[in-house]
Amino acid sequence: MNRNQLKKATITVLDGGDKGKVITVLFNPTDYSFERSNSYKATPVPGLGAPLLQFVNGESDQLSMDLFLDDYTDPTGPTSALKPEQDPLANRLRDLTKLLEIDSKLHAPPPVRFSWGPMEFTAVIEKLGRKVTMFHPDGAPARATLTVSFKEYQTLRQQVEDPRRESADKTKRRVVVGKEGLWWIAAREYGDSNEWLRIAEANDLDDPREIAPGDWLELPPIEAPNGSTG
Repeated sequence: MNRNQLKKATITVLDGGDKGKVITVLFNPTDYSFERSNSYKATPVPGLGAPLLQFVNGESDQLSMDLFLDDYTDPTGPTSALKPEQDPLANRLRDLTKLLEIDSKLHAPPPVRFSWGPMEFTAVIEKLGRKVTMFHPDGAPARATLTVSFKEYQTLRQQVEDPRRESADKTKRRVVVGKEGLWWIAAREYGDSNEWLRIAEANDLDDPREIAPGDWLELPPIEAPNGSTG
């Protein structure tokens, strides 16, 4: 095997009934693309030529690529010298498609890790398209191209323990999204869920459960003992 040959890409199931299962990609992708976006709220203001844009939240990273599967490739050829494939295409196609199904233990599709050389991407499979271009005599697929979109996956605990890196020394405003509570917002913004009282006082909230999706909250800065912010 050529020492410069890239290791095969793999997809590893991280949780659920098939936890630990590794699906090896017979051919490495020829390329892949990353995409990330942010959500903004447009607020129209009378007299202005354009609405005011206010940042709402960041979206998850998305990784997209095409995967090629082929039963007629010599399993001892140069592309398979590292780890020959024993499973026919139909089995690998079934395993990949199963990753879109709801797992009975998780009540959701399982998270996976896509690994290729130094790159590791923890995600769920958001979309999988397949185009079969060759068949065995019995009608089973023999050659297929898959278009796969992975969406970054993080648990709530991971997001709280690794909050956004903005400084908390300036007053900010942000919108409530989904079922967010004051404690969760405080943990994300200040790194301490106990700071929910600071947010409640700044917004005249007698009951922290009064907030609802779409509400705007003022997030005051944290004062240091010397009276400075930060």
